[in-house]
Amino acid sequence: MNGAKVAMVWTGGIALICAAALNVIAVIGRHTGLPLKGAMELVQVAVLIAGALALVAATLGRSHARVHLILDRLTGRSRDVAERACTALSILFYLALLTGSCWLAMELWHSQEESEVLGIPWRWMRAFLNAGLILILALLARQLGERHRA
Repeated sequence: MNGAKVAMVWTGGIALICAAALNVIAVIGRHTGLPLKGAMELVQVAVLIAGALALVAATLGRSHARVHLILDRLTGRSRDVAERACTALSILFYLALLTGSCWLAMELWHSQEESEVLGIPWRWMRAFLNAGLILILALLARQLGERHRA
């Protein structure tokens, strides 16, 4: 899985660099009278890819934000219970996100929903996000099971 994590970090990083470069080119273009049409749409795609991959990588590395003020003061059984509760709540959160995103995807899949300028079909971006959320849920469920056995 280490190779997959490296690939995710590189892909997400390149997507963020592309988003930044597109913004720079768009700003320069607006000031020089040569605007880059559809720049915001391309930035949205790049940020979605980078964000989804970052969430998967954070889940894989068990490095999501946590309330360390409380968790660092707990030891033994109470820390294990708090960690499992945190993972279970994370599962509920991502499950809610996935449910809403799938609902939108099903409602709009055949509606020819596209970006206004470049005609980017948003359904594939939703599918990418949903795949990322499913992977996050699988990783969290595995982590919850590992903690339970420990």
